[in-house]
Amino acid sequence: MKVVVGISGASGASLGLKFVHALPSEIQKHLIVSQHAQIVLDKEENTTLHNNDEIWASVASGSYGADAMIIVPCSMNTLAKIACGIADNLITRAASVMIKERRTLILAPREIPFSPIALENMHKLSMMGVIIAPPVLAYYSGHESLDEMENFMIGKWCDLMGIENDLYKRWSDHA
Repeated sequence: MKVVVGISGASGASLGLKFVHALPSEIQKHLIVSQHAQIVLDKEENTTLHNNDEIWASVASGSYGADAMIIVPCSMNTLAKIACGIADNLITRAASVMIKERRTLILAPREIPFSPIALENMHKLSMMGVIIAPPVLAYYSGHESLDEMENFMIGKWCDLMGIENDLYKRWSDHA
């Protein structure tokens, strides 16, 4: 499986990195970091780091065949560009490719409250099949730390991509 992870905006960028680290090692990972994220990463096994201005990169082509993409966190600027079809950097170009190829695209918008403009853009994208999945907690998992809360959200995003995980306590009939 090939997964593209975009990190846009600075607030919550560590959650995007944690998502990449939580993916199983057999998954081929491509990481795109916007200039505003200001993140320095060491090269990891099976992870390709792309600069956001490399619009010629493999993940910018439908023929590359990425299976899924998530943008976490997704800034309102990036979300608006995707909703309007603006593909002026690698993150928005790769997202555009996922939409046109009808492949899984998940956006994790990070700003609250959502403005009417942001909600309209989310609705538009949702009608196109894009999954809008902000980092929202569930309280049934009994989180006791920030790490456990983040694992819950990452686990839910993995679920949306069909990636098995045991990152959080699932709802069950048994206590």
